[in-house]
Amino acid sequence: MAEITYLDAITKALGDEMERDPSVFLMGEDIGSYGGAFRVTKGLQERFGAERVIDTPIAEEGFVGAAIGASYVGMRPVVEFQFIDFIACAFDMIVNFAATSRYRWGQGVPITMRGPWGGAVRGGPFHSRNPEMWFAHSPGIKVVAPSTPTDALGLMRACIRDNDPCLFLEHKYLYRRIKEVVPEEDYIVPIGKAKVVEEGDDLTIVTYGMMVHRCLEVVKDLDASIEVIDLRSIYPLDREAIVESVRKTSKLLIVHEDTRTGGIAGEISATINEEAFEYLSAPVIRVTAPDTPVPYSAPMEDFFLVQPDEIAKAARKLLAY
Repeated sequence: MAEITYLDAITKALGDEMERDPSVFLMGEDIGSYGGAFRVTKGLQERFGAERVIDTPIAEEGFVGAAIGASYVGMRPVVEFQFIDFIACAFDMIVNFAATSRYRWGQGVPITMRGPWGGAVRGGPFHSRNPEMWFAHSPGIKVVAPSTPTDALGLMRACIRDNDPCLFLEHKYLYRRIKEVVPEEDYIVPIGKAKVVEEGDDLTIVTYGMMVHRCLEVVKDLDASIEVIDLRSIYPLDREAIVESVRKTSKLLIVHEDTRTGGIAGEISATINEEAFEYLSAPVIRVTAPDTPVPYSAPMEDFFLVQPDEIAKAARKLLAY
């Protein structure tokens, strides 16, 4: 198979699952003939028809509620948010209904909610959010954030086939910038399993999304053996993989695009404090965005986002211990 982009991998996963399972259908704003804001669903309405690729009104709470209802009668809806920021409009349906349904009366809600997430494309505060921790803190929802085409394809398949609600975060900066050859077989990437993308012995870096690529860029220029872990899943969190790595390297750097307070870095730090404290030879360090909205201004957004030099500075500090 030829190389495909991150975006093409998501499109392929949607088409493959609709072909495999007639209960899978898509809902969202402008996803039909227009193909979605970023053209992720381009060609799917022509291929599967308007009854399975449904254009919705601008009413996120309404169409998420409709998707939950459809899941109760045996369907597997995939809901697109034009930008993931707008998922806030459907918060009640997601956290108070979909997330709690299995606990309340034993009924799973097999819906996949997906949309473009993250910064670095000059989207400003309304089109650049990192909402992963809103939902990681809502038991009953799985949250995934692939960084490569291979993982995007495998995780989308896994989410659609899962019997509980999944939030699938697609980093818009990666859509057309990352390419690779993906396996031809019908594979899935297990939800809740991190991936060691670079092995090392001197320092562990834990990250996800766009920051995986920034961390790998930094690691190439550091004269050290550095292990880089791509979380892939924010919830469930693969604590075992992180703890195992830190017990080997004795140092941990956590990097994420999300803002600092309440980010996944705090949860990871607590896990290491509880399960690997005696292995540490240096304090755990976080490199994150500051606690502000994403700026409109291009220079200010660059200042807001974690840059390679910040990662390198923190890594050198830890390596010096």
